Amino acid sequence: MAMMPFLMVFLGASIVLGMIVFAFAGPSAERAQSRRIAAVRLRHGDPMVAAEAQLRGISANRDTKMDLAFTRILPNPVQLAKRLAMTGKTWTVGQYGIATAGITLVVAMLMLLKGLPILLALLFGLFVGVGLPHFIVSKTIARRIGKFTAKFPDAIDLLVRGLRSGLPISETIGVVGHEVDGPVGEEFRAVSDKMKIGRTMDAALQDTADRLGTPEFQFFVITIAIQRETGGNLAETLANLSHVLRQRGQMKLKIKAMSSESKASAYIIGALPFIVFGMIWVINGKYMQNFFIDERLMAIGMGGMVWMAIGAFIMSKMISFEI
Repeated sequence: MAMMPFLMVFLGASIVLGMIVFAFAGPSAERAQSRRIAAVRLRHGDPMVAAEAQLRGISANRDTKMDLAFTRILPNPVQLAKRLAMTGKTWTVGQYGIATAGITLVVAMLMLLKGLPILLALLFGLFVGVGLPHFIVSKTIARRIGKFTAKFPDAIDLLVRGLRSGLPISETIGVVGHEVDGPVGEEFRAVSDKMKIGRTMDAALQDTADRLGTPEFQFFVITIAIQRETGGNLAETLANLSHVLRQRGQMKLKIKAMSSESKASAYIIGALPFIVFGMIWVINGKYMQNFFIDERLMAIGMGGMVWMAIGAFIMSKMISFEI
């Protein structure tokens, strides 16, 4: 019965938060004005402006009210939308915000039921609610970028064969998009689609490079841009680039193998105190609650966290190499 007030507070806060979100999710005068200006430019502008306005209209129509609401609430929504696009999934800002809020409330309620103070339970729930979706998105991006980097030299070889057979670079990009599966094919198909609606090749490739954020694709974009300005044998240049990228990938694998033991040791040593703390909390929660009551234990715990963070930072710098 003592937990009923806390549960009522959480339920009321959730209802109020939902009402605020839907209240602010209505039509915006600034957005309506921007749409009217874009429509005027669409009627009287050049083809490139028309194509860009059409793309923005398609993207805006796909946004739901929840997406628009969390766009106003979450910090830096443009960067968040870019990160979600890098995953290759259909995740939206609204879904990300709902997941964050749901995980925060569930974890906070579980910590309250385990006897944690309400403020500490809220802080822990917020930490897990913000950290877990961010971690999942980061892992998904890293996995997709890894797949892209592994197959990218094969795509360049296919480009080289197409160029040597007499096909122009624009058509060869479309062939790569249809012949190569995975993230490489998806990105090349996106580049080909952008060129079909009027974007220049350099602009379409640079958009993809900005979204991916990989130096390998940036090398590819710079190579094509320089060749278009200075001339030369593009097929030979791309063949050399493919060879360099393969050597770069092999060097990364060697570094990963050499540093794997140090990384495993760092993960085990860093996770062991938290695992032991959690196990003792499950076995005897009242005993571990002293860490949140006794000021001396709180100071010792914070000091240990600081020293662990310093050690983890030093170890990460020792096993981090740039190619």
